[in-house]
Amino acid sequence: MGRLVPAVTRALDILELFLDGDGILSAPEITRKLGLPRTTVHELVTTLAARSYLVPVPEQPGRYRLGVRTYQLGSRYAEQLDLAAEGQQVARSVAETCDETVHVAILEGADVIYIAKVDSTHAVRMVSAAGRRLPAHCTSVGKMLLASLPPGELDARLPGPGDEPLRAMTENSITSPEKLREALAEIRGRGVAVERRESNPDVSCVAAPVRDGTGKVVAALSISVPMIRWSEERRTELEALAVEGAAELSARLGYRGAA
Repeated sequence: MGRLVPAVTRALDILELFLDGDGILSAPEITRKLGLPRTTVHELVTTLAARSYLVPVPEQPGRYRLGVRTYQLGSRYAEQLDLAAEGQQVARSVAETCDETVHVAILEGADVIYIAKVDSTHAVRMVSAAGRRLPAHCTSVGKMLLASLPPGELDARLPGPGDEPLRAMTENSITSPEKLREALAEIRGRGVAVERRESNPDVSCVAAPVRDGTGKVVAALSISVPMIRWSEERRTELEALAVEGAAELSARLGYRGAA
């Protein structure tokens, strides 16, 4: 690996400062935050502005914000992202940590579709496959995704008063739309979803939300465990791991967390 170029490193340090706060800075503020010589900062800011990586803020003389070139680079990066491929990599890492089956799924209508999957190495494990479709309300990933929908979108996907009950996959499946809504409200508050033998009588799962660069929930990551290895203590451990894995996948998709 070649050596780092100090001038390039400093220029990138300057650009990354604009990712925090309100995204508007002056040269003196940059100088203070980075501890660089004033002349160096002036030259770097002038160069970045000349290449449209920074632009002056018209109503605030002497202050800058990110320019159109950074948007163009970010957009090109986003175009090249592959949720399934990124999800597979993160799922593999999570599975190596817990040695349980890990899925990444997206919502389509009232169903979830698994777009990535890594198996446990245990002889007893969940049997599934990428591309499989299941009713969202019967899975932890699905409940996580439903809980993340705006009210209007959720209403459009769930039965209304007087409609047929929800489909059951096991005797533990939620079939009442009212009870499902109560469960989704709890999931929103906790930030994680749990499924206890609702899609498979021998398996329980936990799931956490995956966000894109805009903060929108676009997928969920779950960890599935046969009941012979399930306990409340294990659930707590896996919830934390699912949240960590989902956060890693979100970061790969450009999400930087709440401001």
